[in-house]
Amino acid sequence: MKIKRFVARDMRQAMREVREEQGPDAVILSTRRLAEGIEVIAAIDYDEALIREAARHGAPSAEAPEAAPAVAVDEPQIAAPTPAAPPKRPLHAIAAAPAGHLPPMPPPSRMEPPVAMPPLVAVPSPAATNPMIDRTAQDTARLRAELGSMREMLEMQLSSLAWNDMDRRQPQRARVLRELTRLGIEADVARALVGELPDQLSAEQARYLPLGMLSRSLVISGRGLSDVAGVTALVGPTGVGKTTTIAKLAARAVLRHGADQVALISTDHYRIGAAAQLEHYGRLLGVRVYPAHDVASLRKVLGLLQGRQTVLVDTAGVAASDPRMAQQMDVLAAAGGLRACLVLAANAQSDALEQSIRAYEPLQPQACILTKLDEAPSLGGALSVLIRHRLPLDYTTDGQRVPEDIAEANARTLVCRAAQSLKTTAPDESLMAERFGLAVASA
Repeated sequence: MKIKRFVARDMRQAMREVREEQGPDAVILSTRRLAEGIEVIAAIDYDEALIREAARHGAPSAEAPEAAPAVAVDEPQIAAPTPAAPPKRPLHAIAAAPAGHLPPMPPPSRMEPPVAMPPLVAVPSPAATNPMIDRTAQDTARLRAELGSMREMLEMQLSSLAWNDMDRRQPQRARVLRELTRLGIEADVARALVGELPDQLSAEQARYLPLGMLSRSLVISGRGLSDVAGVTALVGPTGVGKTTTIAKLAARAVLRHGADQVALISTDHYRIGAAAQLEHYGRLLGVRVYPAHDVASLRKVLGLLQGRQTVLVDTAGVAASDPRMAQQMDVLAAAGGLRACLVLAANAQSDALEQSIRAYEPLQPQACILTKLDEAPSLGGALSVLIRHRLPLDYTTDGQRVPEDIAEANARTLVCRAAQSLKTTAPDESLMAERFGLAVASA
């Protein structure tokens, strides 16, 4: 039997080191949290009988617990002897006694029985109580930490066993999950896509099906660049390229309908230079830009622009936690007749994209525009968010040129671009077990 001590920053790293050095047959003997991380004692060729025999003959005895302090002391009750009655003295002796020295009065004929006093109880002082409470709190915290570490370890082992079992029983499904993970698809979306696969899956299907499943899962609005008509408001967080995208759409509309049929509206009065940037694009295109700062001014401008083929509204980019978010959505909702289009940056993390979609849900955007494809190292996060929320995609942009760097959304083109830009190798098996092991075990 070979026993070794491992110290790592967390339980996951410790289990990985145990698995790499001692193999999957290693047995965890103990775990302990130290200042530098987690200590794990593991062994291979484990013999429980040998360990017990060694502990019985050679292991030092456990330290005896401290004796608890006495909390009560009982004293025997000793009844005081009944005092003898003093001898009777004549009256003249009493009268002759000096003041302040009168003889004691004789006891009554019938005396009350002695009352037994309760036993004395030693009350611990606050100075003695506080260390006991602190020790109990520390022991409780240590126990909780140990239970948490044990639960994490068991979950990791269960995940690894479930994933290995799935890889052995359904190798093609496991291959599809690896490919989707390599593309950067989120775990819940990947599980949903794999759930739609047929029971009998060949190796050729497992190779090409992931890309086809992704393209079929994306919702494309089918709105062409020549169909930029009506009143459209572009909303989204700051820095996603709303103003530049409006300029690209306005240039396409000018080429189709003429400059007199296109108008731009700026509601961004928070960011310095936002209106000036849109006015610069308007002068280049020969299109007039109208400012609108509240519901009344926006309604007035929209009334003046009735009959125009294309009206594009540029909004301020605010964070989801900004109180101006609700004010901006109230203005757009009260104006009426607007087609809200959410602008998302493809180079943002999936959590940020998810937060943006949830923040603008009250506005009920009808479509989405995906920008900055050229700056995104991976498109898996953006594709996962679009598939999860079934948000229709209008256009994609991949540069700053106006109006060249914009295209109609195409699912196959987008998925192929995601596959071509990916240069990572196959994901680690521990990552696959962490992402899909528990889900497989609970299925």
